[in-house]
Amino acid sequence: MKILTFSGATPAEALKKAQLEVGEEAMLIETREVQKKSLGKSALYEIVVGVEENSIPAPKAKPKAEETFMKQRPLAQKSSDVLYNISEAAKQISKIAEVTEEERPSRQAPVRESEDLKRIKEEIEKLGDKVKLIQNMFWSEKSPKTTAAIPPEFAEIYRLAQQSGMDQDHLDEIMHLTLEHMPSKMRESSETVKRYFQVLMRKMIPVRMETPPKPGSKKVIMLVGPTGVGKTTSIAKLAARFSYLLEKKYKVGLVVLDTYRIGAVEQLMQYARMMKLGIETVVDPPEFSSALNALRYSDYILIDTMGSSPYDKGKIEKIYECLRDNNTDYSVDVVLVMPSSIKYDDLKATYENFAPLGIDTMMFTKLDETRGFGNIFSLVYETKVPISYFSVGQEVPEDLVAATSDFLVDCLMNGFSRGESA
Repeated sequence: MKILTFSGATPAEALKKAQLEVGEEAMLIETREVQKKSLGKSALYEIVVGVEENSIPAPKAKPKAEETFMKQRPLAQKSSDVLYNISEAAKQISKIAEVTEEERPSRQAPVRESEDLKRIKEEIEKLGDKVKLIQNMFWSEKSPKTTAAIPPEFAEIYRLAQQSGMDQDHLDEIMHLTLEHMPSKMRESSETVKRYFQVLMRKMIPVRMETPPKPGSKKVIMLVGPTGVGKTTSIAKLAARFSYLLEKKYKVGLVVLDTYRIGAVEQLMQYARMMKLGIETVVDPPEFSSALNALRYSDYILIDTMGSSPYDKGKIEKIYECLRDNNTDYSVDVVLVMPSSIKYDDLKATYENFAPLGIDTMMFTKLDETRGFGNIFSLVYETKVPISYFSVGQEVPEDLVAATSDFLVDCLMNGFSRGESA
């Protein structure tokens, strides 16, 4: 076998040179970065391939005009050809795996044969990982360029994180931290790289753990946020959770500030009747303290507020007046409720407009209506405000999850699964 080396500004460029020179039968042995990208210098990658000497194609004659035209195909068509070759390689891997399983003797094999079988399986795993790297090389060639060079082994997690809606600056910063602190031995496989990346992100997500009220005290929770994000339904879920689902059954009272929408008041009153909960309505800010005092027997007091556009300063000011005029001894925990299905810039604008209320935690709804969760990660990473709950559907009270960093990172990297929220 003849060993050849090809170089290029990206791994994909070096791979193309190898394919043009030695054809599709070459075996990819190694990919390495020989020169980092810096000011005035482009990055340089090398790939090492092995090819049987008798399979090296003969030098080609000068191409005709029509052949030259064919070589100038669009990148998408070239990528399709290469991905087809990758698929063929994947099929060969599957065939090898099937053969090794079929040829395994029913009786106990000698130790030497078991070791050979183990070695073959290890080679298959390595080859499969190389196929994955090649696939991600072609994605990264067409993707927006980051400020730092991304090694091939990191291409998969970079693609997943970017497609999730994560802010580009945040992604580049996390990548930098990963490359700086990750042990070199863990970089040998894209799977170990992905696991390390997930652990790093978990440590960056602030979460407010659910704790019960202290004896003799109560918790007052106010949900604020835009219209239509599911505040009223979330209030009902929390009420059912505290009243019936926890190990201890707590007394819960409800306060309604959303008198602008008659439907919302009627909906919450219906929930209150079903769960036999006390409920008070507030029309003007001075009535707020009276409503809290009327529910002083409760362990939890849950407050539903009027929904408003993040840019409707009037309604947000009225909520602020209720908090300002609160002359009780009860501290109000303000939870900003936002849908997970909007882009990061809109989440950030919503947070900034409701921030004067003193946001203590955030709740994200409609996780079952989106496929990207990087926007949530970027917001909590930017604001450092913890998450308290996730709403994962419309069912009351089932579709409510106490927030954990594990749950969010798993959604970000693998997508939302209702089984994971159970």
